[in-house]
Amino acid sequence: MRIIQKRILKLKNSWLIFAFAIVILILWNTTVLFRNLSEEERNKMELWVMAQKAYIQNQNLSNLTFEILKRADQNPMIQVDAQEQILEIRNIEWDQKSADSTALYRLLEKIKLENEPLLIQYRDSSGQLLIDQKLYYGNSATLKKLQYYPMALLLIIFLFGAVLFFGYKTARIAEQNRLWAAMAKETAHQIGTPLTSMMGWITLLKEKEPLSSPLVEIEKDIDRLKLITARFSKVGSTPDLSQKDVVGVLTSTVNYLKKRSSKQVKFLLDLPNEKILLPLNAELLSWTFENLIKNAIDAMKGEGPLHITLKEMPQTVEILFQDSGGGMRKDIAAQIFKPGYTTKKRGWGLGLSLAKRIVEEFHSGKISLLKTEIGKGSVFQVLLNKT
Repeated sequence: MRIIQKRILKLKNSWLIFAFAIVILILWNTTVLFRNLSEEERNKMELWVMAQKAYIQNQNLSNLTFEILKRADQNPMIQVDAQEQILEIRNIEWDQKSADSTALYRLLEKIKLENEPLLIQYRDSSGQLLIDQKLYYGNSATLKKLQYYPMALLLIIFLFGAVLFFGYKTARIAEQNRLWAAMAKETAHQIGTPLTSMMGWITLLKEKEPLSSPLVEIEKDIDRLKLITARFSKVGSTPDLSQKDVVGVLTSTVNYLKKRSSKQVKFLLDLPNEKILLPLNAELLSWTFENLIKNAIDAMKGEGPLHITLKEMPQTVEILFQDSGGGMRKDIAAQIFKPGYTTKKRGWGLGLSLAKRIVEEFHSGKISLLKTEIGKGSVFQVLLNKT
């Protein structure tokens, strides 16, 4: 099995190397093509300059010289004198009557950056320089488009890679969700078998000693196991939501944990007195509250005040869990909702990820780490929609 996995990994790496090599080859060919076209345009401009010199020396144009001067129809060209004053323009849309000449000189400055100028000079028989001009030319439209091709190709490759990465990440998350759902259902199934037997034995024992205090407590624990089983069985499927009192769900969760927590933990509750009915699943939402409260107690190392606030707003209900623990670093805070991430020595790191799924996927709400500060604690926020 490991050999097959290694071969698959090598095959994937080979494809990546092959794809990378193709990209490098395309970029290299594009660079070579751009350089060749640039040199070809330079040669054409040099040929045009030679024809211009021939025209200066002899006003009687030959057919060849005339054709060369006439066919310079791709590159923008500006011919200037020794003082950089514009003498002639070609292949540039320009209306001398209505346009401002300063704009033309600004265009000249841009063209200067594209290519080195070509000299147009003429000397008489004594060697005296009679004509001293320069030709500035810009790149053709084809060459300008080609120089952006590598950037466009890299952008396409980047987007393609981003899509592949997103698809791969989404597939992995979906696979993990299916695995956890299957584990949750299997856990519920495994707990259910002995739980049914225990319920039968408790019923028989209660017939003999109906007022036995240990049996009453055992029955409470069995009810708790039934609740846990119901929670796990609903993780793998979309649960039914019904109008329930969120204040009552939160209160019962706090009361259950208060009895099973250290007396040094002070539960400070700020809850409304009236009921607030929301579309929710009581078992799963209670599980979320329980995870947040247990995490807060662990952060406080079993002592200190724990503030729990429930506030009703026009469209939502906000529930805040504020502990007095040590807080979290930013790098840890950014990962706490990721499946499998935990800072504890024990645990699978599924509590907060399950809480996020219950709140955001099942209840269309929002759960977040609202605030955390080293040495002062953290505040978790749960937002539930009223409709």
